[in-house]
Amino acid sequence: MAGAILRHWGIENSLHWTLDVTFCEDESRIRKQNSPENFALLRRLAINLLKQEKTSQQSLKMKRYRAAMDNHYLVKILNSAS
Repeated sequence: MAGAILRHWGIENSLHWTLDVTFCEDESRIRKQNSPENFALLRRLAINLLKQEKTSQQSLKMKRYRAAMDNHYLVKILNSAS
């Protein structure tokens, strides 16, 4: 039982750390109505898409930055989902 709990929290902590490092989620000021949950869903979707893109060996944060600066790379990330 203890092993299952440790595995769960290990996964949970690594996801939250990734969200905080990549998207500065802890600093988010989104607080009204359903917005926090909606943006959390979008952030998780973005992380999953960034992880699926395997041609670049950059960090998730750098992949996100590159996608913001290069539309061709953004399309590549969006197409990697299919």
